[in-house]
Amino acid sequence: MSNLAQTPVQSDLDIAPPLLPATVLSNDAQALDAAHQLAKAARLQAGLRDQQRKLPWAEIEQFTRSGLGSITIPREYGGPQVSFVTLAEVFAIISAADPALGQIPQNHFGILHGLQSVASEEQKKVLFQSVLDGWRIGNAGPERGTKNTLELKARITQDGDDFIINGQKFYSTGALFAHWVAVKALNDDGQQVMAFVRRATQGLRIVDDWSGFGQRTTASGTVLLNNVPVEAGLVVENWRLGLSPNIQGAISQLIQAAIDAGIARGALDDTLQFVRERSRPWIDAKVERVSDDPYVIADIGKLKIELHAAQALLRKAGQVLDQVSSAPITEQSAARASIAVAHAKVQTTEVSLLVSEKLFELAGSRATLAEFNLDRHWRNARVHTLHDPVRWKYHAIGAWHLNGTLPARHSWI
Repeated sequence: MSNLAQTPVQSDLDIAPPLLPATVLSNDAQALDAAHQLAKAARLQAGLRDQQRKLPWAEIEQFTRSGLGSITIPREYGGPQVSFVTLAEVFAIISAADPALGQIPQNHFGILHGLQSVASEEQKKVLFQSVLDGWRIGNAGPERGTKNTLELKARITQDGDDFIINGQKFYSTGALFAHWVAVKALNDDGQQVMAFVRRATQGLRIVDDWSGFGQRTTASGTVLLNNVPVEAGLVVENWRLGLSPNIQGAISQLIQAAIDAGIARGALDDTLQFVRERSRPWIDAKVERVSDDPYVIADIGKLKIELHAAQALLRKAGQVLDQVSSAPITEQSAARASIAVAHAKVQTTEVSLLVSEKLFELAGSRATLAEFNLDRHWRNARVHTLHDPVRWKYHAIGAWHLNGTLPARHSWI
C-alpha cells in the first residue's frame, strides 16, 4: 500500500540555510551539462524522498553550487543570460529525475526576470550579485482564504525610514530553502510591492506543513510574518509590472510547462523500463515478452508521439520568448508569447497526466506495488498541473486565433 497517508513533518526553520560558494556558468551548453549532472544525482533517491517526504537539501545545494541558480542573470550584471529555450530544457531535465526538485526554484527565476523590469538599478545590482554568490530566492506570494489568487491580505507599512510586514502566506514554494524570501504585500497606497526579507529575520517563520499528495517534497507550505522588518532599499515596486506590456506571465508558464514535460519524460522512461524488465504478457497475445505485444507497442508509439509534440511546442515557446524579448515588447508581441506558451502548457499538461496514468495499464498490476512507488508520477502530474486550469488555456488560444482577442496579463497566462 502506498505511503500517502503519512503527514509531513511540522517544523519551524528560522535560520537561513548555509551559503556555499557558487559557480558562475558561461553559456547555455554549461547550463545543460550542469542540469544533466544534477538530474543524475537526484534520480537515485527521488522515489524514496517522495515516500518519506524527505526534503532534497543536498540536491538543492548542488543546484546552487553548480551555478544553475544564476543562469538567467543578464550579462551586464555578470551572469550567462541563457536563452529561454535552454531555461525550459534545464527544468525539463531536472524534473524528469525529480519534479519536486524542479519545482522548488521555479519562482526564483520568475522573480529574477521581474526584477529586470521593476527594480531600481541599485536593487538589481544587490540582488543579482547575491544570486551569483549563491543566494536562493523563495516565494511568499499566494495566500489562502482570499477571493482569488491575485488578492492579497498581507500589508507592508512605514516604520521610520524602513518598513514592517504582517501577513500569512501559503503555497510558498522555495521559501524553506531560501536565503531571500520574496514577500508580496500591499503598501499604504494599496499598491502591490515585493519585499526581499533575509532568512532569520525577526518575526519571520517558515513552517513545513505542505501535505499535498503529489510534489510532496517541495515544502510549499506556510510563511508567517509578524512585524517583520525590511529595509526600504529591499522593497521593489512590483505594481509597475502592470504599467506596460511584458512577458512575465509567459515566463512563469514556460517553466511550469517544462516541469510537466519533465514529469512525462520520467514517467515514460519508467514505463519502458518496467515493461521491458518486469511485466508479464497477456495470455491472448501469445508472445514471450510483453514488449512484443502489438497493442503495447502501438500504445508506446502513441505516447512517444504525444511527448515529442509537447517537447516541440515547449521548444517553440522558448524560441518565441527569445524573439519577443530581443526587442521592445508590445501588446501584440506579449500576447504572441503568451499564446505560444499556452500551446505548450496545454500539451505538457495533457501528456504528463496521460503517460503517468497509462503507465499502469501497460506495465500491469505489479507496477502498483508500493516498493516501486510509480504512482508518484501521476500524483506529481496531477498536483503540479493544478497551478492553473488548462481549460482557460484552450479558451485563450481559441479567442486569439478566432477573434484576435489578447490574453489576460498575469502570472497564469
